[in-house]
Amino acid sequence: MTASVPGPASPPEPVEGRTVAVRVPATSANLGPGFDTLGLALSVYDELVVTALPEPGLEIHVTGEGADEVPTDASHLVVRAMAYAFEAVGRELPGIRLTAHNTIPHGRGMGSSGAAVVAGLLSAKGLLAGEIEFGPDTLLRLATELEGHPDNVAPALFGGLTIAWIDENGPQHKKLLVHRGVSPLVFVPEFTMSTSVARGLAPAQVPREDAVFNVSRSALLIAALTQSPELLMAATEDKLHQSYRAQAMPATDALVRALRAEGFAAVVSGAGPSVLVLADGPGRRLDAARVAASDSDTPWEPLMLAVDVKGGTVRDHTEGSTVSP
Repeated sequence: MTASVPGPASPPEPVEGRTVAVRVPATSANLGPGFDTLGLALSVYDELVVTALPEPGLEIHVTGEGADEVPTDASHLVVRAMAYAFEAVGRELPGIRLTAHNTIPHGRGMGSSGAAVVAGLLSAKGLLAGEIEFGPDTLLRLATELEGHPDNVAPALFGGLTIAWIDENGPQHKKLLVHRGVSPLVFVPEFTMSTSVARGLAPAQVPREDAVFNVSRSALLIAALTQSPELLMAATEDKLHQSYRAQAMPATDALVRALRAEGFAAVVSGAGPSVLVLADGPGRRLDAARVAASDSDTPWEPLMLAVDVKGGTVRDHTEGSTVSP
């Protein structure tokens, strides 16, 4: 079903040569027990500059992560998301020049596809600013329609810790501020993991006691992340998805187990294969990094990050004004 956004009866064409700059953070979903519900924005970013050209056509230049892998035609996910937003308001996507520098690892459970979707929608928002407005609810709805679920796109759009759900009115979210004592650390391996494969390994039904277990831990995790970081170990326990996916990424499972045995709140980041540690202080991350470094079979790149609180941003590249989601 195609989304629609109210707009003028006869909207003017985008300003030829209008250029916008977009910045979108990485995300980590699930956070252990919060399967398909919780997400956290992290301080790793994809940055884009998008220009509306006077003639039809695409010019796509990509550097950084995935530069040799992502398509450079209309199937590029950022372009697809832009086109989806334009179609939603009855507009045809103009010629586009897209220059992207990616730093979010691809296929590693850090929300690269969700970030691309959000980047495309924010690009459309910026190009149409002053003519058609995309509010936060509309952006989340369009992003969820493209991504399939809101747990990654919500923190990419709004930053911080987000709780996302879907009701009769569509996708919803609540943004929460994370306790300043929470210090994220992500271990990124060289190998990748298909999100669709990982999702297929989780069973359609689980024992009732496992469901109750995760409900309690998800509730506790909100308290741990916002008020009581000392509870993070207990709060990140999970019985719904990680053990079922372990067979597809044994190195990830082994590292999670090794870190938790040493008292670190480690979980699979999103669908994996990266590992997220929610340390209860910056200094603890160095100790966690030493545990990962002792894994002689799998090299892990440690990313010592902060929680991004802004989410995705778009600004007119000429005037320098910023428009938030």
